Amino acid sequence: MFETELKFQVPPGQRAALQRAVATASAVTTRLQAVYADTPDRQLAAAGLALRLRKEGRVWVQTLKGRGDGLMQRLEHEVALPPQRGVPVLDAKRHAGTPLGQQLLALLAGGAPLQPVYRTDIRRLHRRVRHAGALVELACDRGHILAGERRLAVDEIEFELIRGPRAALIDLAQRWSGRFDLWWDCRSKSEQGYRLALGLLKVPALPAEPSALTPAMDPAQAFAHSLRRALQQLLPLAAEIASDRCPDSSQAEPEPLHQLRVALRRLRTMLRVFAAWAPDAQAARALQRDWGAPFAILGLARDADVMARTLAPALAAAGAPPVVAAAPRPGESPGDVVRAAAFTALLLRTLALCDAPPASASAPAADVSLKQAARVVMRPLWRRVRRDAADFATAGVAAQHRARKRAKQLRYALEALQPLLRHKAGERLLRALRRALEPLGELQDLAVADAALRSQVMVESRACLADLAARRQRALRQADRALQRLRAKSLVWR
Repeated sequence: MFETELKFQVPPGQRAALQRAVATASAVTTRLQAVYADTPDRQLAAAGLALRLRKEGRVWVQTLKGRGDGLMQRLEHEVALPPQRGVPVLDAKRHAGTPLGQQLLALLAGGAPLQPVYRTDIRRLHRRVRHAGALVELACDRGHILAGERRLAVDEIEFELIRGPRAALIDLAQRWSGRFDLWWDCRSKSEQGYRLALGLLKVPALPAEPSALTPAMDPAQAFAHSLRRALQQLLPLAAEIASDRCPDSSQAEPEPLHQLRVALRRLRTMLRVFAAWAPDAQAARALQRDWGAPFAILGLARDADVMARTLAPALAAAGAPPVVAAAPRPGESPGDVVRAAAFTALLLRTLALCDAPPASASAPAADVSLKQAARVVMRPLWRRVRRDAADFATAGVAAQHRARKRAKQLRYALEALQPLLRHKAGERLLRALRRALEPLGELQDLAVADAALRSQVMVESRACLADLAARRQRALRQADRALQRLRAKSLVWR
């Protein structure tokens, strides 16, 4: 079966108020002591499985969890054990006869033993509430994940849908997250535990999964699929940045921030380009606009990172004076942005739009094929990109930057629609787009460096400005050549 839940981290300043809100007369406190097991070579973790034995008060429960959708659903099979003395033996056969259980038994068929990897010790304050036709359990968890000498504090709240519509769960989570400044954390305790056991403080950002669109989908289904795919890439990155409490963004890892910006741009592209396919086109366009504020703030942090790590050292080697990027204003570091209630509200609005029924007659008709709908929305964007390419060499800086943004939109939209394109022609087009975006990105970074250097108004900057101008001219020529090759390609559907 699936469990459907949303989990949020609790800011320290809201802990007492949240506890009081959950601790009504019907609330119960239960101690949860669990041991998670895996094979010595971590076969279960590699397969996306988590196997635990947990004492819930006085009852022992064995649970097997599988991969979910990365948003709010995960496969789960639980077995409550009969009363017994001592600690029960973990037995994989308890899950036999279920799809998850058969997967587990197949992994263990080679004889690899199960062994404890980490454990959790949690005190859960929980109660059930009714909201908008749904029954939801609130579970406020405090305690620790422990792996040898390592420990990680847990302070979070889960909203689990017992029965009723998923929209009610999302709405309830929106209300509580706004009230208590909660931030959405898609990482499970099992994921956190494995990382703790392995000593992994940071994990590499994963690229977006390839599009799984099929021509059999209607436009509304394609919109929901593309939006979920963008959220699935975005959420783990946001959680990584939100959990990093370092106030100095220059000391943070740069790659998660860069990938978060990519994920946000992909998400905003889905909302902009495919808005006509949404259950509520007006809501999709409004959401795209509202995502612009955090995207812009994170862009300033990204520019500062590029300056500090890449451009400033190159300029210094050319004799430039030190170029110091402006420090983020209070509340505008990447961690502050993604922990903010406004960011979580946008995430939950996006999730709600994935599941929303059509709100008006503007929703896409089911009898319009996905390929027909794709041609309609992609034709004007493709024309704009080709027109930008034709005039790129003589355009101003602002127009060149706009051309880069449109090329990125085209790339992410085409990646979402790639299964609808002719295989080889689609690959060639996307390859040409990616090659054009490299010098376009360099050109934009150099424009940021030029503006920063000019703002210092130092005599010794003059030679470096000339050097910077020469580098920009080289990047401009490379970008123009790549865009002309892109302009010669065709948008060919299957």
